[in-house]
Amino acid sequence: MELWGESLTFGAGFFLLLALALALAFEFVNGFHDTANAVATVIYTHTLKPTYAVIWSGCWNLAGVLWSSGAVAYSIVALLPVELVLHSGSGAGFAMIFALLISAIIWNVGTWYLGLPASSSHTLIGSIMGVGVANSLMAGNNWMAGINIGKAQEVGMALLLSPVVGFIGAGGLLLLLKFLIRREDLYKAPEKDSTPPLWIRGVLMLTCTLVSFFHGSNDGQKGMGLIMLILVGLVPGAFALNMANDPARMQSTITELHQLVATVTPLANGATITQDDAIAELTRYDKKGGKPTNATYAAIALEAQTVADKFTLLSDMNAISREDRVALRTDAYLTAECLNKIIKGNLITDPTAAASVKKTKGDLDKLTKYIPTWVKVLVAIALGMGTMIGWKRIVVTVGEKIGKSHLTYAQGASAELMAAATIGLADFMGLPVSTTHVLSSGIAGTMAANRSGLQKETLISILLAWVLTLPVCVFLGATLFASSLYVLFHVFGIH
Repeated sequence: MELWGESLTFGAGFFLLLALALALAFEFVNGFHDTANAVATVIYTHTLKPTYAVIWSGCWNLAGVLWSSGAVAYSIVALLPVELVLHSGSGAGFAMIFALLISAIIWNVGTWYLGLPASSSHTLIGSIMGVGVANSLMAGNNWMAGINIGKAQEVGMALLLSPVVGFIGAGGLLLLLKFLIRREDLYKAPEKDSTPPLWIRGVLMLTCTLVSFFHGSNDGQKGMGLIMLILVGLVPGAFALNMANDPARMQSTITELHQLVATVTPLANGATITQDDAIAELTRYDKKGGKPTNATYAAIALEAQTVADKFTLLSDMNAISREDRVALRTDAYLTAECLNKIIKGNLITDPTAAASVKKTKGDLDKLTKYIPTWVKVLVAIALGMGTMIGWKRIVVTVGEKIGKSHLTYAQGASAELMAAATIGLADFMGLPVSTTHVLSSGIAGTMAANRSGLQKETLISILLAWVLTLPVCVFLGATLFASSLYVLFHVFGIH
């Protein structure tokens, strides 16, 4: 079959479409699982009727996805073993995609059915870690070698700190509101079927809008990253590189790459390396615990010169052949990942040279880490539709079962303002956080600050779901990866 200008066998085309459907299914489940948190406050304060609330939230989720930069998408991808990222169209790449998506969907649907606001971010990251662990063990390596520890720690810290920030921040904001705005109606539970004053409705709709928007801009990117992995692996001629680079940008990149060669060549201390060995050396260095050697700097210089030479011979991006696009992606992706490690390790001490290396890394990222508009639109629709369909179970838990008293206007506004600010900051920093954790913690924080009391049974169930999410999804991801490899290799004959 013909897809995006490339000829695929029926089997490859079938698995491509199946993988894309699973990625969109993950975002659909994410919509009715996570985004339900955003509408809980406006529903339980009678600001909006449920039907209007979920449609409003779904639309703003869609807008958030379309606005997103893609930084979070590739932050998630960076957790995967680099050899699977570079060869996502292989049998192992297929097994990886199917394993992490199916395990994430299983856990998300299960916790949704029980009405537990678990984290889709934790779910996906646990599944990714499971794939990495299984891939490493099956290759005969230490299980920790399958995880990008540095990136996992960075992402894990964001996921752990965000609910703490939500709890303390929302509780503190409620107390500040009580001190600054002395209106009793703000701090009382709404009367049955009565709508709040117009200005309060406006504030609560604004906070719901912000949470929905930033949820879309952060959580929606997780599906985008996975879809790009699928597309790059199966139709690399169309998606391996960002074909929107114009000749002027290409020329700027060539100049920066030549500067990079001049910067790192002295650090190689005369070491030389072949093209094949350069790829192997950069892959080694990019893994956990990889230390730079003379060969590492020689490999970076060689790969940078290779990319610069290929660009120099071309008039524009469309002149690159399909085979060269795949090779160029590998060169650019590995070089950028290793430059990122060098930058974070402060291995280039000269400030001017360090700034130049950082700029080169950014330009290489733009070449390989991009999201086409149509991918954003598909993910946005899936996330928005999910929000509009399966919201009720999580909303009931968040609105009724966390605190012992009914949610007040001030509590709803405080929790959502803090959630929107936390998610927005994480999005700016390119870090995935859990909307569920931040908002649920924020509501618990306002209940504690207001001395409304907390329902221990619900909190224990939620905390248990939070604690179990990572280990269960690691197990599911590892098991499904090994099973998928067996099926693809021995049943379908895909290698």
